[in-house]
Amino acid sequence: MVDKITSLAEYFQKYQESVADPEGFWGKIAESHYWHKKWDRVVDWRFSGPGAPDVKWFVNGKLNITENIFERNMFMRKDQVALIWEPNDPCDPVVHITYGELFDRVKQFANALKNIGVEKGDRVAIYLPMVPELAVAMLACARIGAIHSIVFAGFSATALSDRIIDASAKVVITSDGAYRGAKSIDLKSIVDEAVEKCPSIQKTVVLKHTGDEIKFDAKRDVWWSDLIEGVSTENTATEMDAEDILFILYTSGSTGKPKGVVHTTAGYMVYAEYTFKNVFQYNEGDMYWCTADIGWVTGHSYIVYGPLLTGATSIMFEGIPTFPDAGRFWQTIDKYKVTHFYTAPTAIRALLAQGDKWVTKQDLSSLKVLGTVGEPINEEAWRWYHDLVGKGKCPIVDTWWQTETGGIMISPLAGLTPTKPSLATLPLPGIQPILVDPEGKELKGNGVEGILCIKYPWPGMLRTTYGDHPRCFQTYFSAFPNLYLTGDGAKRDEEGYYRIIGRIDDVINVSGHRIGTAEVEDAINQHPKVVESAVVGYPHEIKGVGIYAYVICDDLTDDEMNTIEDEIRATVTKFIGAIAKPDKIQIVHGLPKTRSGKIMRRILRKIGEGDATNLGDTSTLLDPGVVDEIIAGAKVEVKR
Repeated sequence: MVDKITSLAEYFQKYQESVADPEGFWGKIAESHYWHKKWDRVVDWRFSGPGAPDVKWFVNGKLNITENIFERNMFMRKDQVALIWEPNDPCDPVVHITYGELFDRVKQFANALKNIGVEKGDRVAIYLPMVPELAVAMLACARIGAIHSIVFAGFSATALSDRIIDASAKVVITSDGAYRGAKSIDLKSIVDEAVEKCPSIQKTVVLKHTGDEIKFDAKRDVWWSDLIEGVSTENTATEMDAEDILFILYTSGSTGKPKGVVHTTAGYMVYAEYTFKNVFQYNEGDMYWCTADIGWVTGHSYIVYGPLLTGATSIMFEGIPTFPDAGRFWQTIDKYKVTHFYTAPTAIRALLAQGDKWVTKQDLSSLKVLGTVGEPINEEAWRWYHDLVGKGKCPIVDTWWQTETGGIMISPLAGLTPTKPSLATLPLPGIQPILVDPEGKELKGNGVEGILCIKYPWPGMLRTTYGDHPRCFQTYFSAFPNLYLTGDGAKRDEEGYYRIIGRIDDVINVSGHRIGTAEVEDAINQHPKVVESAVVGYPHEIKGVGIYAYVICDDLTDDEMNTIEDEIRATVTKFIGAIAKPDKIQIVHGLPKTRSGKIMRRILRKIGEGDATNLGDTSTLLDPGVVDEIIAGAKVEVKR
């Protein structure tokens, strides 16, 4: 199995090896996997030049990722629990699925997909709640070489159709509905609305989950249960090239259209397993729970692929942290004797605000490792998490990574790396971060702050943006020659520890999820009364960053003024999903623009932060008076 680092001294040794001889380092790790044909070369790469980026790992190697989950583990783990499903309602039955049972379900559904015409290379959209069938569907796609594109089941019909159209998906897999706390959501009607615009969709597979009544198109729709009835559980995995696409996952960018981030088979596999085992210091018999949704990359890498490749037991959670009450996380940890708990700072801040009593009434003594993901964690939340939840004994792995990186890049190794509140600490072996100034000059030494880039490829990195390779180069590799641009700013302290300080582009990190400002503006502008809008992030005590929208409208009546904010939020929900709803909406008569028409978002950000003491020279604006008007009507208290 994959080597696990066991001391800080060994980490530094492995890190030096990985930088001095990346091919030797990653080649040795990949040896522990099952290959039909071993690679000819560990890596070929270039970040610049014609057709760049061009990155290939384990060149000409042949394998299937599901064989590395199942066949490789089956002798030891057939009767070991692979997944525990904790339902939305804690009174509903829990589901335990062993590796043997999961293997049979994956093979059966793989055969069922083939029976409706899904072939190697076809794209399959998956729009499911957090149910075991979501893991089955994605692994079945991987088994037959189909490319899964999972869309978070909180996105709107418009957002779903955009992703289906971009990927030209052949099949969409969904359910009749989903539970979210006390609410039931009709997923099938969202899918029906989406596929009206998607001529590529041939079949809709529908899982019966809530039992709610739905519209059913007998020509297009098929029940999951009917699809698998009588289907064999015998299936031979499709041989894949190391660089065949495993999945597409869409992420917001600084322009309106989401980017289809492409991850390929072998490099992602090697990196997901290596990072899971080392960051979390997972041992046999541990009970691991990541609270993310599989609709995001965290769920891909650290609920399904990483843990299952390692042979771990992974908990899937359908619910929300505050249902039926604010003790749900802590009750669940007690219930399963969770040893490793991985969640978002947003959830921690929300639960901190509910008070200590929900934590202290549960037995959390099983915990060994705590983790955070999605955004930097503030010191107050870190200390509460460490001192109260972890009783001062559990190391916190504050992990920095992205959809594009495929796996964790900068993080403590649990119990090995000395930690500091709010710092992601040190890069993992194989990761070569660099800080640069806006001109691309490297900022050497410690005690510096700049733009975070990566100067050497790693196996889990994205290969392209689906169907638009030039966009991949433009977004990630064009700013600085031969560097991958993360889009994040960072500080490196006097000890060489990294602290991530936020986005440098027009992307807002809301509750750990990246949302493009252009995408939100496009949605707001769909409202018939909206003339123009500008969206920025502002400090939010729970989410970390909230969405502040400055909106110009046509003349509004008094009645319309009373309803316009709710209507704008409803419009954003319709076109993107509730996750992108603005927290604050300010109706304005104008926006701060240069004489060339560019909106000065820097000024709007400062106002949203409550600080108008240093807005710079506003006299060059087309209408400087706009700034005073915006400050006067701000939805936050502004210092002047």
